[in-house]
Amino acid sequence: MCIGKLESVDVRKLWAHEQYDFSVWLAKEENLSILGEELGISFTDVKTEQFIGSYRCDIVAKDDNNKDEIVIIENQLERSDHDHLGKIITYASGLDASTIIWIVTHARSEHKSAIEWLNNNTISDINFFLIELKAYRIGESLPAPKFEIAEMPNDFVKNANTKSSDKTLNRSQAARYDFWTRFIEYSSIQSSILKNRKASTKDKMFISLGTSKIRIEIKLTDKDHCIRIVLCIRDNKDLYRLLESFKNDIENEVGHTLDWRNSDGLKKAEIIYEIPGLDFDDDSNYNDLMARTLGEVVRLKDIYIKYLKKTGNL
Repeated sequence: MCIGKLESVDVRKLWAHEQYDFSVWLAKEENLSILGEELGISFTDVKTEQFIGSYRCDIVAKDDNNKDEIVIIENQLERSDHDHLGKIITYASGLDASTIIWIVTHARSEHKSAIEWLNNNTISDINFFLIELKAYRIGESLPAPKFEIAEMPNDFVKNANTKSSDKTLNRSQAARYDFWTRFIEYSSIQSSILKNRKASTKDKMFISLGTSKIRIEIKLTDKDHCIRIVLCIRDNKDLYRLLESFKNDIENEVGHTLDWRNSDGLKKAEIIYEIPGLDFDDDSNYNDLMARTLGEVVRLKDIYIKYLKKTGNL
């Protein structure tokens, strides 16, 4: 059996110019989703070359997973330097960004330390990522980009800082934080679908499907003692109706009746799969509940992607 050899490709041969080649390429939805999958971010409302005073940030977007918080991306197709470190801080303050992503070809150790220090000494809502851009090919294959994380937020330190300054978590917030912590830990062993996700006190966690039109929400609903896996379609009722035309096929593959919601007064439409058994006062079934939830999320994602492709929306 012949096995190909993985070879490194000089990224400058793929993108000769940082601004006009790489930034333009990265800003396209299908390419930005590659980075998003690595970081657990769903990018929306993407803009390039945004002015902050007399400076320009390469890419500014919103994080669909975190209530449209601002994300900035600064590209540097060379070794990291002090100039760009200063730029990302300037851009973050000027745009009130929550997520700051600095992409380089090689991260110097002093800049890794600087990003680590920023993550450990800022509030939990502010997150810095230092990414090394690589590219590889096998034989004569097309080169494939790879975003390798050099530094990222340390959730243990972040959460410790948050808890020490915020003593007011209510019962539901504390229960949700505990559930997500355990669910992410379980998921990391079984699947990459929640790669690099952070636990929070929110009732939802989002999963990107590679397009800003649609996403999966995992929603903890203690009031109704259930977990809902929701396919959320925003501002696109035509797409909902296209999927609804496959309703019988989708439900046959799922093996379960789904709750199809398309209210006239709302911009979004939803397809809901419900898993009973959530009780914040009794976690004795959490192992089984988390296993079932993760399994269904992975399975439903594959099914929805299949039918989204049939509608021409992926």
